[in-house]
Amino acid sequence: MDISTVIGIIIGLAALVGGFIWEGGELGGLMQLTAACIVFGGTLAAVLVSFPLAKLKTVPRALAIAFATRGTDIAGLIDDITRMSHTARREGVLALEKKAAEYPDPFLREGVQLVVDGTDRAMVEQIMELELQSTHHKYEGYAKIFESAGGYAPTMGIIGTVMGLIHVLGSLTEPTALGPSIALAFTATLYGVASANLIFLPIASKIKSRGEDEIQRMEMMLEGILSIQNGDHPVLVRRKLESFGADSITPKQEMPEFKEIEL
Repeated sequence: MDISTVIGIIIGLAALVGGFIWEGGELGGLMQLTAACIVFGGTLAAVLVSFPLAKLKTVPRALAIAFATRGTDIAGLIDDITRMSHTARREGVLALEKKAAEYPDPFLREGVQLVVDGTDRAMVEQIMELELQSTHHKYEGYAKIFESAGGYAPTMGIIGTVMGLIHVLGSLTEPTALGPSIALAFTATLYGVASANLIFLPIASKIKSRGEDEIQRMEMMLEGILSIQNGDHPVLVRRKLESFGADSITPKQEMPEFKEIEL
């Protein structure tokens, strides 16, 4: 699990509740079932109306992307591609056929297989670019659901507040209950704004960030695939790839001396 996502949400909620209590508020004053029902129920309904069922079924996968930690060994991936380029130069691209078929990453596996099959460079690049676009749209689609929820939640909070004020104005015969009733009405706005800015929109941003990382990784692999097809020297291939993953490689791993290692 990505601990930063969980810690961020916890700190945000703790800051809001802690600040409220610090100013003399009572925790029970924030626990309003009616306001929660209006805000979260209304937000859920709006999202259900906005997206087809097929897209809504991807919500669990989107949450997994936001909260799960995906270990990506960029340095190891660079080593693998560099070894492939060395083998391709020494024995020809056909020597990569078996390794390509067994490689765990589907993007790299497909790209190298296209090279092994003798596919034209322009066609390889076009097919791989389509895969990149598909991945980009996938992550954008995941994030858009939570962005929509983040847009609807504050509006639902305002609706809840207005409904509460309508009830308050209809009970002006009891002045002593006016203050607590108004406070109760504004709890809905708090729920809407807080959930949007602490949960829905940050999750959307995290998904987009994950998508950017994945696209960068795929672009790096594409450059490696095209370099293998072009017959570039392994040292040059490594330099190209490390320019993509510079932020993910520790100083000890940067620009290591190339060793001729067979696949």
